[in-house]
Amino acid sequence: MKRLIAITIITALLLTGCGSVGESSASDEKETTIYSMDTVMNIKAYGSGASAALAAASDEINRLDKLLSRQDENSPITALNRAASDDSVPNSVDVGDEICLVLDEAREYNSATGGAFDVTVAPIMDLWDFTGDDPRVPAQSEIDALLPLVDASKIECSDGMASLGDGQAVDLGGIAKGYASDRLAAIWDELDIKSAIASLGGNVYARGTKTDGSLWRVAVKDPEDPDNSVIGILSCADSYVITSGGYQRYFEQDGVRYHHILDPKTGYSAESGLTSVTIIASSTVDGNGAMCDALSTALFVMGEDKAVDFWRSGKYDFDMILVTDDGRILVTDGISGNFDTSEAQGKYEVSTLEK
Repeated sequence: MKRLIAITIITALLLTGCGSVGESSASDEKETTIYSMDTVMNIKAYGSGASAALAAASDEINRLDKLLSRQDENSPITALNRAASDDSVPNSVDVGDEICLVLDEAREYNSATGGAFDVTVAPIMDLWDFTGDDPRVPAQSEIDALLPLVDASKIECSDGMASLGDGQAVDLGGIAKGYASDRLAAIWDELDIKSAIASLGGNVYARGTKTDGSLWRVAVKDPEDPDNSVIGILSCADSYVITSGGYQRYFEQDGVRYHHILDPKTGYSAESGLTSVTIIASSTVDGNGAMCDALSTALFVMGEDKAVDFWRSGKYDFDMILVTDDGRILVTDGISGNFDTSEAQGKYEVSTLEK
């Protein structure tokens, strides 16, 4: 069995750094790299408040990691999951208003996507053990036994108290980094930071523009060769650019690749015909980071036709880049003029989606 992990999206500026905050050659530019939420994160900020911006960002990300992680034995999420499976303790847990906010967002996107995004898939994720040392393909009987637990509508939250259905568990990995991006936006608003860029694993938050007024350039990796090539470079400002792909975390068994994006309806790796989904939205709208994170997963599970229909419905304001397993790149018209696909020419067929 071979286990492989890759990171989805990088900035074309090559966000660098190897630990503590350090200075670069650019005036008033600061940079830091941290490991949190099970991924490497790189953050750059500019201006006189850059050092404070990085310190605040690092502190906030680490705080959220402890708050939202189900791997942390002391987190409210762990307590919530434990209560749903332990008859000796009350089912309702004081998780606080912030976790209730995130759970409410998760329920919203579950409902909006017809169940394609569901944080209660956690028990089935445990069967696959994608983040462990020995991931495996579960027996069909094991999956069938747990599928009835996958139902986000059973999550209840009120006044900081939350409860799950009996035997359920939640994993917020599909929305936590997006929510963290929203929190960085709020904190940097308070600090009056004009120019910054954060790469939180597969989640990029581009704040403002570069200091010279030019747009940030974010490269979307080629899912067929993520370590060496890209399918295009997006020029953007004040944007969240968040990607989900089957190549980010997976393992191979008996010549078959199994990736970590599970279809909540089947309990297996989603086989939707998509290899990568990137969601782009304005970072000036509160909550858009969480939205992009959740939708990148949901639309990957949906597949091309349902994803396009969902975008065209106008329910949420976003753009997207879809990569299909038959060699096509679909780019929505709101960003097509700013997405340079010259790197993909000759390998992919590129087309623009219109509403």
